[in-house]
Amino acid sequence: MELFDRLERRELERAVLVHVDFHNEADREELDEFYELVDSAGAEICTLITTKRNTPDSKYFIGKGKAEEIQQAVELYEADVVIVNHALSPAQERNLSSYLDCQVLDRVGLILDIFAQRARSHEGKLQVELAQLKRMSTRLVKGWSHLDRQGGIGARGPGETQLETDRRLIQGRIKQLESRIEKVRKQRALGRRSRKKSELPTITIVGYTNAGKSTLFNQMTTAGVYAEDRLFATLDSTLRRVHLPGAGPVIFADTVGFIRHIPHDLVTAFRSTLEETSEASLLIHLVDASDPHREEKMRDVFEVIDEVGASEVPQLLVFNKIDAMSPPVEPKVDFDDQGIPKRVWISAKDELGIDALMDAVASFFKGRFHRVELCLDVAAGKRRAELYQLGTIHKESFDDRGNSLFEMTLTEQEWGLVSQWPEILESREI
Repeated sequence: MELFDRLERRELERAVLVHVDFHNEADREELDEFYELVDSAGAEICTLITTKRNTPDSKYFIGKGKAEEIQQAVELYEADVVIVNHALSPAQERNLSSYLDCQVLDRVGLILDIFAQRARSHEGKLQVELAQLKRMSTRLVKGWSHLDRQGGIGARGPGETQLETDRRLIQGRIKQLESRIEKVRKQRALGRRSRKKSELPTITIVGYTNAGKSTLFNQMTTAGVYAEDRLFATLDSTLRRVHLPGAGPVIFADTVGFIRHIPHDLVTAFRSTLEETSEASLLIHLVDASDPHREEKMRDVFEVIDEVGASEVPQLLVFNKIDAMSPPVEPKVDFDDQGIPKRVWISAKDELGIDALMDAVASFFKGRFHRVELCLDVAAGKRRAELYQLGTIHKESFDDRGNSLFEMTLTEQEWGLVSQWPEILESREI
């Protein structure tokens, strides 16, 4: 559509970065993360300009004097965009852009840009576009004053007509996207009900962005999900059915990475994806063990988990990247007083501790499974093939008549079904 072609922001190239220190202990950490976000967006960093303030300036956020310094840097480096590591109001963004005669992007816009680049699935693209348009709608009204009314009654120019047209187009597209995303949400709900009906537990991997979720997901499921050492390398959630040794079939789910100060519209837009978290049987909270700020980032993840209504779901803390710790830590499992795994230390990249993690995950579900012995009639070849599609087979042998003897683990539902087969000559729990 012409509107969206006209509003589409040109690709980031040379960027001047701006960071304000509000005397917060987390500022240095946020500055490091700011660099990573800009790198993930694909911009070339020309320089970083910092300043200290107690409160934001109402007009320019950073004050008139610092705006002059930024203007000089834009001219010196021939920058295409100024990126501010904070959320700007529509008025502040408009004022800065006008003063600098340059594109201005705040932290929220930067994250949205990365999401727009990374979204691959139909649902992900819909969610990102919805968040972008909701943000654009607030800037369209206040940021496009040159299109507003040029006078009183009888002096309505084409500018106002265009602005009103733009507003209607955006609002119409927002309603259309919300309708499509609602359909996706209902489809996901049906999928979750289907999994509940089959009593398949769902294990969802959550964590701060770049903690290694996709790498771990690939190790646990051999799913081949794209993984890279960048923020928000993957956005789209992925589900895989896996036979978990000692537990049976389960569903593993990968989710979008969390981040501090994630835009509210993004949390809202991705709610249908994050609902996989609230409906999970177990959360694997993955943490970058080598990150000096891991405790703060864990708290940020806990906040998002609580926001999406998943705080009551059991959690298993998994500390990843132990190979990058100083000194390195050996893979291990920490148990509580009841013998329940609470923390697992692994390196997904180097495949260290993955088996121990799988055993720890399985231990959460063993009470819902049955270890059984079965004797299957020699003529029931089709049933034998079905058994190999169910549960986990630990051992198969044959008696003197050629009947198959199985030792295996089945879910409650599978055990109830298999034990009624007329081809099962004998069966018992062990």
